[in-house]
Amino acid sequence: MRRLRHLRAEGNRIVCEGREMVNLSSNDYMGIGADPVLWNEFLSSADRNEFGGGSCSSRLLTGNHPAYASLEKRLAVLYGAESALVFDSGWHANVGLLPALTSSKDLILADKLVHASIIDGIRLSDAECIRYPHGNLERLETLLEKRREDYDNVFIVTESVFSMDGDCADLRRLAELKRKYGAFLYVDEAHAFGVRGKRGLGLAEEQGVIAEIDFLVGTFGKAAASQGAFAVTDDVFREYLVNTMRPLIFSTSLPPVSVRWTEFVVERLTGMESSRRHLERLGERLRERLTTAGLETAGKSQIVPLIVRDNRKAIALSEYLCENGFFVLPIRRPTVPPGGERLRISLTASLTEIQIETLSELCARIGR
Repeated sequence: MRRLRHLRAEGNRIVCEGREMVNLSSNDYMGIGADPVLWNEFLSSADRNEFGGGSCSSRLLTGNHPAYASLEKRLAVLYGAESALVFDSGWHANVGLLPALTSSKDLILADKLVHASIIDGIRLSDAECIRYPHGNLERLETLLEKRREDYDNVFIVTESVFSMDGDCADLRRLAELKRKYGAFLYVDEAHAFGVRGKRGLGLAEEQGVIAEIDFLVGTFGKAAASQGAFAVTDDVFREYLVNTMRPLIFSTSLPPVSVRWTEFVVERLTGMESSRRHLERLGERLRERLTTAGLETAGKSQIVPLIVRDNRKAIALSEYLCENGFFVLPIRRPTVPPGGERLRISLTASLTEIQIETLSELCARIGR
């Protein structure tokens, strides 16, 4: 059974039930959440009289604080887009966008491994859905060839960096298919925003296809160490979503201090290129060491799975690593299917190469 643990974060370390460990289960990819200097800089530069308490209302009533407009304008400029729209969380975004955008006359073609929030959004929509095998773009094109003419609109839906395998979508090829078959392309950059691309705008920036994506979704709760999410799109769709997207219409808006902190971080993320390169090297090194030790891993990102394919073994290995100073939790069903049990090692730019070497040695010692 899963349980809620008593935790306290201290920099890139975590204290769990009295035991202090290196935190490898957080999504604080850029180490911003572990950086008190940035937080203190924010507090010293902010106008605290502007913050108040909570917003106490949805954005359509009295909760649309000026901080929203400032953040959305900054995002639109960064992405070279007409508009951006900020939501309460990545879950709110994914569970609300597709139901608002689609009808019973539309088709959603989604990668088999998209996040649970996207799956729930699909279930709430009236559209038909087919989930193609993970990363199998040949199968996706076959579906487009056979089914495109049967629907008013087709939405191709994918993550960019997948949260459990740490692998990356071929966004260039997806953009080609989108153009060829007149579809919409919806990309969730939750695990790539802040981490990939020269300015940290995600895998779409890295692969040079930002302009090809109709709905680019990102979250602030991971690399940006804040809360909330956003979608980058055009003016028409933004206005449409403001009038139809239920999680936006009926949710209390974020506290203004949170939105201001997000913009403060976004300004600085664009200049963290050296930290992104360091994080990339850590991921490459850890995968290399695990593979050399005969262990199974996957992906090509800051998310490094150690795949053990056994529930008890995943739990035992997690406990062993925790006992030796590394907080890494087991991933089990229903998050992954039976036989996909693993440890999900979530790296952060605040880690050192020495810590990666120590972790590798521990995994190799009992991982087999």
